[in-house]
Amino acid sequence: MRSLCKVQAGVIYTEEEVEHSVCNVLANVESSLSNGSFTRGNPPEIEVWSVPLYNYKSLRELPASRDQFLKEKLPMTTPLSSPTFPALNVGLDTGSLPTLDELKEFLKESKRPQDDWVPIKNMSAGSILKDILSQRKIKSNVTLSVSNGGNIEDITTNADASARRIKDSFFASVSSLEVRGGTDIALDALAAFLKYLEGTGKASWQELHDKVRFAETRDGASFYTLFGAAIQLGVISRRRVYQETIQYERDRNAGFLSPFGYSTPTVTSAWSWILASKSQVCIEGKYPLKFWRWKGYLIQYTSVGDEGPAVLLVHGFGASLQHFRDNIGSIADGGHRVWAITLLGFGRSEKPNVDYSELLWSELLRDFIVDVVREPVHLVGNSIGGYICAIAAGLWPSLANSLVLLNSAGSVVPSYSFIPLSKEGRSSWLSRLQARLILLFLRSRAGGILKKYYPTRTERVDKPLVDEIIRASYDPGAATVIESIFNFNLSIPLNFLFDSFGGNILVIQGMKDPLTKSESFVSMLREHCSKVRIRELNAGHAPHDEVPDQVNSLLSEWMKVKETGLKPALEKSKAI
Repeated sequence: MRSLCKVQAGVIYTEEEVEHSVCNVLANVESSLSNGSFTRGNPPEIEVWSVPLYNYKSLRELPASRDQFLKEKLPMTTPLSSPTFPALNVGLDTGSLPTLDELKEFLKESKRPQDDWVPIKNMSAGSILKDILSQRKIKSNVTLSVSNGGNIEDITTNADASARRIKDSFFASVSSLEVRGGTDIALDALAAFLKYLEGTGKASWQELHDKVRFAETRDGASFYTLFGAAIQLGVISRRRVYQETIQYERDRNAGFLSPFGYSTPTVTSAWSWILASKSQVCIEGKYPLKFWRWKGYLIQYTSVGDEGPAVLLVHGFGASLQHFRDNIGSIADGGHRVWAITLLGFGRSEKPNVDYSELLWSELLRDFIVDVVREPVHLVGNSIGGYICAIAAGLWPSLANSLVLLNSAGSVVPSYSFIPLSKEGRSSWLSRLQARLILLFLRSRAGGILKKYYPTRTERVDKPLVDEIIRASYDPGAATVIESIFNFNLSIPLNFLFDSFGGNILVIQGMKDPLTKSESFVSMLREHCSKVRIRELNAGHAPHDEVPDQVNSLLSEWMKVKETGLKPALEKSKAI
């Protein structure tokens, strides 16, 4: 504020934001400016610019469906040239840079109790799972390693590159997989990336090509690994990436722009940013939609309630936080603060070209609890969301007050001494084709398929539920998420995760679930998981949405008992 007064700033320029926490910061700045005292009389104006890939006039008028959006054939915006600012003839005492010791002291003084959780994020889910298996002397078929990270311990490069640091390298270190800062560096790296299949004699380009081969676990996946940080930090814009890619395609094809060029899968649109931006001006549904950045990706969530213990709701495959439409308010009204999250790859969360897995999603839950909720939660999950919640509770027990599974995926394995774990592998043309065929089938039969999962109340499969699932299926990257189905094996036993968690667990099972042999599943739980509380409902695969009143009552009872110490009453109560 004092600096703004000294330079007599008339305008403050800022980029339009969609992340909830950053929007709050900007709102606080605007509020402080309006209440401040300025020699010029009026506070500086705040001018906001947006950086969309498409040239549109109104967010309100844009369709939320990618399919409908493309039919409008909006023109692409071109990159802006770097601005130059005139020198300020104002004498300012800029002070001196703080020393390292001063920074450490500042961080120590500003540390909050919740910050003790931050180290939890330092180890990947795979590393922790490996440690648990080792401690409990359980054998496995693979050696787990860190996945989806920005660094690697071993990259196969040519002899010269492995022996010494490459001159003018695009990377901060030999083990880094992220292109380092600087617009010129990033653009040169992008040129090398686009010409990946053409070969090169430049050492720096060859180094990047070596790392592309390492990171290309699926077509185009290496782009975000290498350039994700540069785009997130604004070193290069999506506009510029798109322009450079299109120009390259034209140059190599004598002016013809091929829709099947081998570089086109590497560049994604800013569609997720448009959806997030649209939600800021168009309130849809019962609850405010917020966004949080995780590893550079936009994650949709909502939070309701001002006081009480924290609850986190996690949806199943193909759904989103809207699947808890009739649970969020009821649980909050019962004296809880409720968070519901849309997992990466679903709903209106971003759908990047990454290798989706149960461990990746469990790390997402971990980081959301640490960074957003900032206290232990009652973890409540449906279907694959229940399985992911069980993994999160099993690997990071301190994050969960209790675990509630609603027709969870996964199985019970008696006397497990060997746990086969899935290995990451490159995607095949067959799995990509199958994913696209499944998408086409789901779009044409979504309503009918869902009604099979709601056997007692098919009327709950209404238009808003079906429309949102179909809408999400047209988002860029939706086929990639569907493709992940072929890599799931759900091989970590639920009872292993329950034992690792060691806390209180409630299983709510819809006994008419067409996806699960509920009678057998419940029988296995009773035989091999004696500490788990089980409630059987006359419902299908999504009891929380099919019979929300019954599930809300059970959740309220469960959490009330948990907060005062578990009582025999819940165990003895009759099944609904």
